[in-house]
Amino acid sequence: MNRFKHIIIKEFIHIRRDPASVAMLIMMPLFFMLIFGYAVNTEVDQIYIGVLDGDQTFESREFVRSFITSDYFQLYTDVSDTSELQRLVEKGRIKTALIIPTGFSKNLTATGNCEVELIVDGSDPTVARTALQSANLLSKAFTMKQRMEQGIYLSTNVWYNPSMKSTIFTIPGLIGLIMQNITVMLTSFSLVREREKGTIEQLMVSPIRAHELILGKMIPYIVVGNIDFLITLGIGILYFKIPLMGSFMLLMILGNAFIFCSLAIGMMISTISKNQLQAMQMTLLIILPSVLLSGFVFPREAMPLPIFYAGYLIPLTYFLEILRGIIVKGVGLEIIYQQALFLLGFSLILLTLASVRFKQHLE
Repeated sequence: MNRFKHIIIKEFIHIRRDPASVAMLIMMPLFFMLIFGYAVNTEVDQIYIGVLDGDQTFESREFVRSFITSDYFQLYTDVSDTSELQRLVEKGRIKTALIIPTGFSKNLTATGNCEVELIVDGSDPTVARTALQSANLLSKAFTMKQRMEQGIYLSTNVWYNPSMKSTIFTIPGLIGLIMQNITVMLTSFSLVREREKGTIEQLMVSPIRAHELILGKMIPYIVVGNIDFLITLGIGILYFKIPLMGSFMLLMILGNAFIFCSLAIGMMISTISKNQLQAMQMTLLIILPSVLLSGFVFPREAMPLPIFYAGYLIPLTYFLEILRGIIVKGVGLEIIYQQALFLLGFSLILLTLASVRFKQHLE
């Protein structure tokens, strides 16, 4: 028992001598509870909607008003034509669109009924189903309020994923998540292993520069990342039967941009961590919030605004929009160029910070 007691005391001393790990172990439960508590929400409300009102009458405006004053929809913008509406849906700015035809008011007055088109982005089945159910309820409520005998018929048109299969949404997201997890974990231990093995001292006395070492360590993992990207993409297309609607070449180019960004995150972690335990803890701090805040599983529209905007600090958020845009919607670079620029920006910032951090160690 005496020897056993000394082992326990020794281990507590080791824990006390690593304050960074202690702080992280205490903060992680608090951080994850707050993130999970707010982000894990499947109840979607305030879905962005675009309106093309071809009638511009009191009745048509009242019908639109019944949508945007509810808890289900939030007006993003009024559009002037269907091409503008299509661009907004392709970019993901709106998830639904309401098209009110010319003569809406006259038809209601003359016959007591009218047909209105509702377009829904089916790339996210959870949001699409909520939008369809909510729109039907609101149109029926408007009919009852106006005391019309027949009412308004909603002609629904689900784009990109008419059957609203969940795999069409989850598989592209899973490809992005797997790519991030593999590349971040591979590189987050890279420099830490050098430090723990003692080979970092050899690098300190060599003429190699910090950015040369970091880029040199990243290139083999870029090759590995591309192989894994092709494997996951192939399984998604061939086994899960996910149709690739857009350009394969564009997908590979932007996939490499994300691989580079994820490797930069791993290198940044590797320059900060003192040991492999810290590297693992910091990797988890990146991976778990990415699952929740990026829109991989839970609709970002259902998140509180602070959590929603926090998702923009995660590179995976932009890559998921790229993946779903190219694979599901078949969009081109003119639609997703902003997401691509954000990925490149993240990469440059993180690589610069990693080089500066490592240069301090070499000096």
